[in-house]
Amino acid sequence: MYSSSSSVSVDDEFEKLVSRINPPRVTIDNAFDEKATLIKVDSANKRGSLLEVVQVLTDLNLQIKRAYIFSDGGWFMDVFHVTDEFGNKVYDDNISEKVQRSLGPRGCSFRALERSVGVQSAGEHTMIELSGPDRPGLLSEIFAILADHKCNVVAAEVWTHNSRMASVVYITDGANGLPIDETDRLDNIKQLLLYVLKGNRKWRSTNTSVSVGSTQTQRRLHQMLYADRDYDNQDVGSVTDERVKPLVTVENCVEKGYTVVHMSCPDRPKLLFDTVCTITDMQYAIFHGTVNGEGPEAQQEFFIRHTDGCPISSEAERQRLVHCLEAAIKRRSSEGIKLELCSDDRAGLLSDCTRIFRENGLSVTRAEVTTRGTQAVNIFYVTDASGSTVKSETIEAVRKEIGMTVLRVKEDAYSTSPPEQSGGFSLGSIFRSRSEKFLYNLGLIRSCS
Repeated sequence: MYSSSSSVSVDDEFEKLVSRINPPRVTIDNAFDEKATLIKVDSANKRGSLLEVVQVLTDLNLQIKRAYIFSDGGWFMDVFHVTDEFGNKVYDDNISEKVQRSLGPRGCSFRALERSVGVQSAGEHTMIELSGPDRPGLLSEIFAILADHKCNVVAAEVWTHNSRMASVVYITDGANGLPIDETDRLDNIKQLLLYVLKGNRKWRSTNTSVSVGSTQTQRRLHQMLYADRDYDNQDVGSVTDERVKPLVTVENCVEKGYTVVHMSCPDRPKLLFDTVCTITDMQYAIFHGTVNGEGPEAQQEFFIRHTDGCPISSEAERQRLVHCLEAAIKRRSSEGIKLELCSDDRAGLLSDCTRIFRENGLSVTRAEVTTRGTQAVNIFYVTDASGSTVKSETIEAVRKEIGMTVLRVKEDAYSTSPPEQSGGFSLGSIFRSRSEKFLYNLGLIRSCS
């Protein structure tokens, strides 16, 4: 009799054998679609194949305008219509190789959810993960602790949703630019960060652990907020949330043995990654799907089953999936005014900048921190402490203090705003033309209409 670890090993070796016998095939076509590049992926099916492909396309900063998904049995076929970030066709000979590599035996693996504060060495950097209750000024206090301990932040991403915060921060030693590996120093930093994260809230505990392995940063943020149950008791009282609230329905297709997920919301970059990531990490498999993001409203429809092969069996599970997908769509929503900080990188830059935000009553709802050579390029989305739009005079005061040429207000085409009224939207009209034909040919439309 095999042990569980032996069984896992045998399964892994079998997957590798199948991949070697049937390597993935990626076709790039710029003639089929006048406006987009068509990417067709054929590969032996394994758990997470769809997510791995979508993750590669997302990491390449490609915009997925349409997609058709088929992955029944031991093979899967995905077709994506993509553009670059400016809406142009893509001419990159490396796309095929990168997608094929992601689906090979060395591709991404699925790792367990962990920690509220975790630390690991990640190549040239040390990575810190934080999650906990959000509050005004929290990011300022986090960066201040790192600055006080002579840590240089080379990259970071921060998300907030439903009064929760998750962040992945990459740091080096400010003195030599190397990863920080002194155990006592890291333990001290972790304890101080935990103290800051807890604040005065004792109703939800926070603990520490050291993370293992590595996961794509934005997927990790989804995992941390999901583990922190940010989908519970979601705020629906604000005007902004109500205006852009995604429409998510989950119904069983009894005849075919699937659960059908419909989603409609304002389109934005990386939307498909966010939904597929959440469905996959919730232990569901997507067998068929159609995605349309060519207009202001994005429509997604997936036919899914649990990884044990069963559709959703209870109302509680159905509601949980609805709430988790709503949360996944809203986590990356660009609430607030977008500020871009471009400056020569220096020790304490983020600590000083976020302190000025805090002193002027600004709250950071999302942040992206990058370092390009000697230049710091940082994006912040800010609101006032109550979550409302910041007054222009406050923004100008902050800019004068930080530097008018250093901190600029940027337009964001995907910031939250009231969606246009479509006039009689209904679930029955979500997918038309090619989408309906595609699903009809699979024998799935009639049973669910």
